[in-house]
Amino acid sequence: MAAERGAAANTLAAYARDLRGAADALARAGVADLVRAGPDDLAALGAGWGDLAPASLARKCSALRQFYGFLVDEGLRADDPSPALPRVSPRRPLPRLLDHADIATLFTRAEEEASGDRREALRTLACLELLYGSGLRATELVSLTIASLPRDAPFLTITGKGGRQRLVPVSTRAVQVLRRYAAIRGAEKGPDSRFLFPSTGKDGHLTRVRLFQLLRELGARAGLDPTRLSPHVLRHAFATHLLQGGADLRVLQMLLGHADIATTQIYTHVDSARLVELVNARHPLGGGSGA
Repeated sequence: MAAERGAAANTLAAYARDLRGAADALARAGVADLVRAGPDDLAALGAGWGDLAPASLARKCSALRQFYGFLVDEGLRADDPSPALPRVSPRRPLPRLLDHADIATLFTRAEEEASGDRREALRTLACLELLYGSGLRATELVSLTIASLPRDAPFLTITGKGGRQRLVPVSTRAVQVLRRYAAIRGAEKGPDSRFLFPSTGKDGHLTRVRLFQLLRELGARAGLDPTRLSPHVLRHAFATHLLQGGADLRVLQMLLGHADIATTQIYTHVDSARLVELVNARHPLGGGSGA
């Protein structure tokens, strides 16, 4: 998957967990080797996953299908037992949404806390600016290096899923916050750490889990329901609000770093009120001008 599909580290880790989990479940049922499991073994395994959510079941079955396909391609098995696994086509869920008022409340609180240039508060504000203002994924954000800060042009070069690179714009206000944060970060951390958001952990940078916690803690202090907040929710808000503002779907695909525009098209289902308004205003039978 890494060599042929350019799969990201998080994707590889998820598939590895699924394969280990399947091997453990088969071992408990008396099947010692995942490689040699038969159709009946996989059918029983799939039946034992009946309580899983459709998306989780689909992912586990996908991992096993690709695993057995690899074994057949490499000549390690003559047959593929994976058709015995259940077939699931989970509907992609609509993203949780934050409206403009929620975003304004969140930023107001973050800016108030960062007014004294406290490092932790400025770090949270900088993260917020990049998640909502540039639509970064959590992994893309925490792995940013200090060298990636905008200098001559207000853009970041991001390495996304599959090692694909893209340019994302950074707003003027975000650049100002990043400069304030970088000055304090440099003074406290010194020049040794190359990451924009350094940490003493094994990765050397802020973890995705800690980023998640920081956002929920900020949301609680701002009076919002913290369960509605996550890095991905802010990325969804970035995309949805851009689409509401008239952004082209292809442009949105490029900004989000989606390999397939079908992934981006989910946002056309989110802003239903705008779509109804568009039909009423533009369609000949909608009562508008039709221009």
